[in-house]
Amino acid sequence: MLLRTKLGALLGAVVALCGVTAVADASAAEISIGTLAPKHSPWGKVFRVWKEAVEKKTDGKLVLKFFFNGQQGDEAAMVGKIRSGQLAGAAITSVGLGKIYQPMLALQMPGLFDTWEGLDKARDEIKDKLAEGAKGEGFFIAGWGDVGLAHTFTKGVEIRVPTDLRGTKPYRWRDDIIASTIYDEIKEVNGVPLGVPELLPALDQGTVNVFSVPALAAEQLQWASRADHVSENVIAVGIGALVFSQKAIDELEPDLKEVLISTGRKAGKMLTDRIRAEDSEAFGRIKSNLSLVTLKADEIGQWNELFKKVRARLAQGTFPAALVSRLEQLAGK
Repeated sequence: MLLRTKLGALLGAVVALCGVTAVADASAAEISIGTLAPKHSPWGKVFRVWKEAVEKKTDGKLVLKFFFNGQQGDEAAMVGKIRSGQLAGAAITSVGLGKIYQPMLALQMPGLFDTWEGLDKARDEIKDKLAEGAKGEGFFIAGWGDVGLAHTFTKGVEIRVPTDLRGTKPYRWRDDIIASTIYDEIKEVNGVPLGVPELLPALDQGTVNVFSVPALAAEQLQWASRADHVSENVIAVGIGALVFSQKAIDELEPDLKEVLISTGRKAGKMLTDRIRAEDSEAFGRIKSNLSLVTLKADEIGQWNELFKKVRARLAQGTFPAALVSRLEQLAGK
């Protein structure tokens, strides 16, 4: 997801128009889509199936062009390129979604959901409002695609309670407002702000020794191999979605637009089903190779207390208070 590769030259003349470009066949259109995912990752495999389905259903009149491995920059950069028309769409995680419509990030608040069933129940209730919010920003959500259940990985240290993080070097994704709020609430903890491509070198160099991510991402990006402990407890769900510029969608011929939307919805469902299963399998492999940290009831209570305070802070301007309250009700918190 992070290796930078050179782009092959596009065949034929190309004319950029809101992320939709003409290709060799004058009757065809090309939709450009950015992603941090590696081409041969589980995510990349789903995207290739989606690409083939679109080209088959449209007789080659619509082509999806994926830019893998962060070739179009990090998620903030990709969202910016969609706004400016340099990309038509992107497959993004919560950080990118927050750059589009910040309330979408509320689904990933810590300690809220630790199962997919809980997330599904809540998202099904509010997804239409989230889609409306994204549309107001000029974006169309083609489909949801989750990333995994987040566990805490460490190297050289065992984290059992929040104060154990003091003196460590925890990673946080740049622009991740939730992680920074957690560290602020614990106090005396300064997260190391990095882009996704920077984490592996940081782990190798010892400038980061704690990171909380889904198992599948940790395995695919080789982060798990740099850790020696992993927590059994899930601290949050990792959400994601397939998003497009509404303008780029509307520029398409009606029949092509319908194919892109319908197949995008199916691709999102495929991502959800496949990634959830593979994330579970990845955690099974990882915990057999690392020391598994199983928290006691009182330790879990300390984390729950911390996360409740974090959600309360996030409800004071980061997210609508009513949204935080409703999600907590749905989660039984």
